[in-house]
Amino acid sequence: MTTTTSTSASEVVGDLAVASLVTAFATDPVIRWVYPDPGAYVASFPGVVEVFGGDAFAAGTAAVADGHTGAALWLAPDAPVDADRLVAHLERTVDPRRIDAVLDLLGQMDEHHPADAVWYLPFIGVDPAHQGRGLGSQLLAAGLTRADRDGLPAYLEASSPRNRALYERHGFTVVGELRAGDSPPLWPMLREAKP
Repeated sequence: MTTTTSTSASEVVGDLAVASLVTAFATDPVIRWVYPDPGAYVASFPGVVEVFGGDAFAAGTAAVADGHTGAALWLAPDAPVDADRLVAHLERTVDPRRIDAVLDLLGQMDEHHPADAVWYLPFIGVDPAHQGRGLGSQLLAAGLTRADRDGLPAYLEASSPRNRALYERHGFTVVGELRAGDSPPLWPMLREAKP
């Protein structure tokens, strides 16, 4: 397990980590609701990852599994998220018939995000060819250790029942359910810091 640093080597690691997230999210219910067309998904989802979670690479808070088989993009409490850039990317890449519901869901995510300082995990995933080996738990633990050391909660949104169960095993609790239009459910989850 590696944590990236802001060097040119980390740019390569970042590109490979984004590629692993693209394979990991290929069947994710919420992401594929946003991009149901395979071509649009492959062309557009990497941009979502880079805008929404890319600061984790520059800040050195991304955890990347050996062989770039998975990644967790942890964002520190003060990490910037360029909401305008994300919305612009979505408006360019999401089917116009679906964009209002997608932006509604994004707005709900923003409303449910804790006002207090938290470590936020916008993306975690393992290449399907490497799932079932504990890599997801290792990637999750890397960020939870940091959050506990800082005495801060961790926050994420679960996009499938399987992922929700994984997060619950690691101490997360569901704090809501988000839906927009005909979207699948998205569950905001919070884990208090452990002493």
